[in-house]
Amino acid sequence: MPKKILISIEPQEKRVAIVNEGRLEEYYIERPQDKTIVGNIYKGKIEAVLPSLGAAFVDIGLSKKGFLYLSELESAFESFETQKITPSQIKKGQEVLVQVVKESFGTKGPRISCHIGLPGRYLVIMPQDRQIGISRRIEDEKERRRLRKALLELKLPKDVGFIVRTAAFGKSKQELFRDARFLLKLWKRMEVIAGNAKAPALIYEEYDLTFRAIRDSFTDDVDKLIVDSKSEFYRIQRFIKTFLSYLARRIELYRGEALFENEDIERQINRIFESKVYLKSKAYIVIEPTEGLVVIDVNSGGFKKKIGHEEAAFKVNCEVAEEIARQLRLRDLGGIIVIDFIDMDKEEYRRELLNILKKALSQDKAKYDIVGISPFGLVEMTRERIHKTAQMISYQPCSYCQGKGRIKSPMTMSIYTLRELRRFLKAKSPKEASITLNPAVIDELLKDSQSLRLIERQFKANVNLISNPALHIEEIQIA
Repeated sequence: MPKKILISIEPQEKRVAIVNEGRLEEYYIERPQDKTIVGNIYKGKIEAVLPSLGAAFVDIGLSKKGFLYLSELESAFESFETQKITPSQIKKGQEVLVQVVKESFGTKGPRISCHIGLPGRYLVIMPQDRQIGISRRIEDEKERRRLRKALLELKLPKDVGFIVRTAAFGKSKQELFRDARFLLKLWKRMEVIAGNAKAPALIYEEYDLTFRAIRDSFTDDVDKLIVDSKSEFYRIQRFIKTFLSYLARRIELYRGEALFENEDIERQINRIFESKVYLKSKAYIVIEPTEGLVVIDVNSGGFKKKIGHEEAAFKVNCEVAEEIARQLRLRDLGGIIVIDFIDMDKEEYRRELLNILKKALSQDKAKYDIVGISPFGLVEMTRERIHKTAQMISYQPCSYCQGKGRIKSPMTMSIYTLRELRRFLKAKSPKEASITLNPAVIDELLKDSQSLRLIERQFKANVNLISNPALHIEEIQIA
């Protein structure tokens, strides 16, 4: 089966699925109220400078101030001035051009940077730098030298830098030149806008989800791009004819009902949000994101091949490593990630496992770094977290368990109820008390009705139990 990009458009939501051989590889979602600001460029105004944090807070016109490292701010000012800039010279009210590099999470504002980067199809222009870089995912040394030479021969302006993107692999000098010329024109136009704008102001808005998917993922190995909206289909065609005309014949308008359902993608999307992921060997992994890090636990489950423990652990770990890399992309998990593989004693197995994990991660567009594997079988790594995940957009904390993922058992609540009843009767000394509870808690209390009768005799009061199915299992009402 071919590699496809599927785009589903609804009035309140855009969804993009990248499918390889019928298997979901990447999934993105965007809603008008949750539209990403990553990639946007703003003319901001410094609100506060905090040398103790090594950071400044910048007003970019949003509800939360942007967080900017002083080291970046110093280098940005140095690029326009000859003298050395120190933190003490950076003052409130100064204006600075910044780009959002990380979405705001929780109470934290967006992470912003002075190192502006405007991505094209094959190149990224870096107006504040003067270097030429090649994507680390282009590993062929001969191709790296060819691309560097081609870019140098284009005789581009010396006051800006360029990074060659992975998609440039095998592309001609003419194709690189067209991309560079477009980016230079875009930057010149932005300079004029920034010069006339009063801070805080939006200078450049990043593409929406559809165009980002085309720019970053519609590569030569993609056979089809299928979209289920006629208006979006025509919009994509106009965009493609302007920048990527040779790909126009690969775009299809889906005329049926439920594109994702028909391609068996909806079922795969639903599994993204489950904590357990089962593999063909019946081994499984448990993925538990927390606020500070992501923990991934590997379990052999129903794996039953008749081989030694060490070999079995190695086989399960190798299968799981590739799936973990896929799940990180699918769920867009980031920050610190700790993977608890099944323990292995042989050093060559450990090295091989790490190599398999690194190879699987090499397909990831996000930046990552692996520390290594510990004697306990733990792999520590970091992965760049930029956007809100599909889970953040699609889900909210459970109103019943308040995000804990657990609720107290009826037994626990029955014990707690008796404790609260004693406290109430001791403080109020009433002749009668009514307790309203969830039916499951009442059932548990009645299993040990003797404890309730002892309390009634001790405090010389009648106790009435009132059942309310609508009441939260952890809620108690005593009157």
